[in-house]
Amino acid sequence: MMDRTTLYPVADDVLFAPGGRVVIRTYGVAQAHRADGADGADAPVAYRTWVTGVRDQPRYWCWSHFEDACHGHRRVVEWLTGRGPLPAAVAAA
Repeated sequence: MMDRTTLYPVADDVLFAPGGRVVIRTYGVAQAHRADGADGADAPVAYRTWVTGVRDQPRYWCWSHFEDACHGHRRVVEWLTGRGPLPAAVAAA
């Protein structure tokens, strides 16, 4: 399945904290185009922000558009650095 998926990097950040390294990665993911050209429609892109290294569990957020993903990534970094609240629509993995 992963060989038919295309990843679109949006933003990456690494924070160093007393407990270790925290990685924040935002990307878009879409199914690759079919080789046979069936229906020719572009695959929709889903945007996600993953955070690893926080409380021993990864956390993720889902965004519907590129602009939301960029803004959401900044909000997640602000939350992790203590400059903002926990972003809405959080889902623990």
